[in-house]
Amino acid sequence: MADSKVSLKLLIDTKTNKVLFAEADKNFVDFLFNLFSLNIGAVVRLLTKQSMVGSLGNLYESIENLSETYFQPDQNKDSLFQPKICASEVPLLRPDISFVTNKKFYTCPNYQLTQEYKSFVFRACPARSCSYLSVADDPIAVCPECNAYMNKEVTYVARAKAKEVSAGEAAGGYVRGVVTYMVMDDLAVKPMSTISSITMLNKFNVKDVGALEERVVDFGMNEGVKLLNASMQSKTVLTTVFLGNMAA
Repeated sequence: MADSKVSLKLLIDTKTNKVLFAEADKNFVDFLFNLFSLNIGAVVRLLTKQSMVGSLGNLYESIENLSETYFQPDQNKDSLFQPKICASEVPLLRPDISFVTNKKFYTCPNYQLTQEYKSFVFRACPARSCSYLSVADDPIAVCPECNAYMNKEVTYVARAKAKEVSAGEAAGGYVRGVVTYMVMDDLAVKPMSTISSITMLNKFNVKDVGALEERVVDFGMNEGVKLLNASMQSKTVLTTVFLGNMAA
């Protein structure tokens, strides 16, 4: 990954050594939401089996040690450890590991499409008759009509965008830009406002405003991995990542 980082503004209660909440822009919120696109293989690879809670680390090691001869002909360890994940919509903080790729789809090389008389007409390859359009995500999949390998790559469009969109919409990702978000210590997310800030201070029963500290921190790939790990073990994630204090 490139050295992409975003800045977060933390509000810390120095008396309890706890992060109350963070002010964040869309890049950080997009990163949090994008965690749901990771599958188990991706999570284990990111965290490493030594830091995994429970038995997933043992399962990971079992797959590592299993000979390829026990796998089906069309399967291998990479299909488990390096699954293809589309991360094009959230480029920031993209893990620099090989399983994060753009989606790829394939069709039969014997299928052709031409435009004739203002309508689309199927035209078969002279050598074979293949007029049925099929799509696969594996280049060794077999065409159901002509039995050829479906290895002709086709373009995947994740989302069509209008030509004229606002700056917040054009940035991609999940949430709109030009908005400040409040991210709680337990990763609850909501739009930031003066009223919401005051409400949070009352919720945490903050009596001494002088004990509050505002701290700007950088958030990059290392912090992202720590956050992923902490999010599966604690409800004080920001405190754990930035203050090194995993509360109950």
